[in-house]
Amino acid sequence: MTGEMDDATRLAPDDPRVPMVLDLIQRSFAYMEGRIDPPSSVQRRTPAAIAKQCEVGEVWVIGTPPKACVFLSPKADCLYLGKLAVDTDMQRQGLARRLVKLATDRAHTLGLPTLELKTRIELTENHETFERLGFSVISQGCHEGYDRPTNLIMRRPVP
Repeated sequence: MTGEMDDATRLAPDDPRVPMVLDLIQRSFAYMEGRIDPPSSVQRRTPAAIAKQCEVGEVWVIGTPPKACVFLSPKADCLYLGKLAVDTDMQRQGLARRLVKLATDRAHTLGLPTLELKTRIELTENHETFERLGFSVISQGCHEGYDRPTNLIMRRPVP
């Protein structure tokens, strides 16, 4: 394995790993192609969009090059987790759990009572993973232009 696997690191907008995060997300989300409708927006993401997330929210990575990442965005009543990704060769090693723990710590620091995420309706294995990580479905969401639910909204209390 190349690089370090120490603690998670928060990226600055100009961090040289920003393009590597895009690559990680695109690789990690590739299995969704053809399974979800509407298609993932991840192929339309750019390094500039990730750098912007570093400014308006937070981007955390584990490893150099990144083997796992999560985007955090504070909302009024929760900390939203987006683009939680773990490299396929590193799955089932606790990296997602470490990033959810980090998100819990960040929410606590920010005074936010819950974590929130969305997962696509079709990706039942993700629902199960997030349930094991303490999340529960609170509602369903719908992408613009769709008349049926396309995602589940899940929350987890911050202890």
